[in-house]
This record gives sequence, structure tokens and C-alpha cells, in this order.
Amino acid sequence: MARRVVLLRAVNVGGSKLPMAELREVAQELGARDVSTFIASGNLLVDVDEPEAFDRALERAIEERFGFFREAISRSPEELRVALDAHPFPIEGERKAHHVYFLLEPPSAEQVDALMARGLPDRLAVIGRDLHIRYADGVANTKLTPALILRTLGSHGTG
Repeated sequence: MARRVVLLRAVNVGGSKLPMAELREVAQELGARDVSTFIASGNLLVDVDEPEAFDRALERAIEERFGFFREAISRSPEELRVALDAHPFPIEGERKAHHVYFLLEPPSAEQVDALMARGLPDRLAVIGRDLHIRYADGVANTKLTPALILRTLGSHGTG
């Protein structure tokens, strides 16, 4: 059994209603144990035998039950700790300007170069499957959107 933090992209925004009680039920139906959710965010804490298989099954089950597709991106608690410890930018000013965007797949060096070449004012670093961000003018004012990340890095993500 592996403990996983499962992050679902874009839940309870833009009309994609996903009640947390029903999400927990779906996860349990797929074999997850010790299932809990965090507020109405679509974030789950689960114990599963095969994390990758569970993530893909959860995506399909959400689409079948709720009528919309959302990527499931999971990490172990240790992977989350490592990602946070690896954040390369000094925490200065508001902590909310710092962000780790967890990618489904690691981008290639060429994809990372393409993102860096965009000339965004935000500070960016890709470490494995994690995009580390220090927003120059806050998340609300950035041009670094999920669509831009997908186009340049070739992977969905969430954070």
C-alpha cells in the first residue's frame, strides 16, 4: 500500500462540480483505503496498491460519473516534501507568490528551454516533474497559464 496525495486539476471551477463525499466514494470503489479530502479542492489523501493505475482509473471514473475529465496527478508525501525542499527561490515577500506546479510527466530539455524563452517576468525552474514558480506580480496577473504550460511543457499539471 502506498500513501498518495492525489491532486485533481480544475475541480469545482467553471461549472465542474465535484462533491467531495462522492469523490471519496469513487476512490473507495476503486480500491483506495483510508480516503480523505481537503476542503472542496479535489485533493485526496489515499492508500492504494498501484498509484499510477489508480490515478488513471480515477480519471475515467470521474468522467463517467460526473461528465467531465480531470487529470489526476499524485505524489507520495515524501515526494511532496522533496519538491518543497527543492524550491530554488528564496521566500521573500508574500509566500503566496511562490508555487509548485506538479506536472503529470517530466518535460524534455527542449520543452523547458521553450518555456524559459517566453521571457515571462516570473522566475521559473523545472526540477523533474515539478515546475517551481516565483510570481513577479501575483498569480492573478501572470501570463503563465495552465494552457501555456501545457503547450510549452507538453504536460498537464496542477498545484
